[in-house]
Amino acid sequence: MYKRVRLTDTIEVPPHLLADVSSTMVKHLLQDKLEGRLDEEVGSIVSVTEVHDIGDGRVLPGRRGHEGSVYYEADFDAITFDPQMQEVIDGEVVEIVSFGAFVGIGPIDGLLHVSQISDEYLAYDEEGQMLASRESNQTLGVGDAVRARIVTKSIDERNPRDSKIGLTAKQVGLGKHGWLREEREAAAAGE
Repeated sequence: MYKRVRLTDTIEVPPHLLADVSSTMVKHLLQDKLEGRLDEEVGSIVSVTEVHDIGDGRVLPGRRGHEGSVYYEADFDAITFDPQMQEVIDGEVVEIVSFGAFVGIGPIDGLLHVSQISDEYLAYDEEGQMLASRESNQTLGVGDAVRARIVTKSIDERNPRDSKIGLTAKQVGLGKHGWLREEREAAAAGE
């Protein structure tokens, strides 16, 4: 899910910053340019952590609005978030809707559809902002910690907010942390 990767990118240094082309300044420019962006190959760039090398600067003629800027190729480390299919994640429920729960799993949320939470029927309680079972009295609400598996993934580089991660919690060892704890305690008491 989270990875440290080494990347190379070209960074534009405007004329007023050319007096101090340092690793610190290039790191700040890379952070402004890349953090929060989504790349299909490496995932979402969470943080630029260290600049290793700054190449020779180049002036690109004919770039209207960028006169005097110099372009440097920089080699740097970044922390990325790249959810993988079938990966088990721990997250927190951030929103409950009639069709399921949105789970925060890093810089994006995954959808835990109501059909993928439990084998029991879960009713939507709009006022209490929770999903509740009438059979076992179990509830799932905002702030609950859950363990789930990534089963679908559609990443939209142009509009990261339109990316979709589908989750399931219907397998053994998955679900609301409180439910999992109760299962372990019941199994230990039954021994």
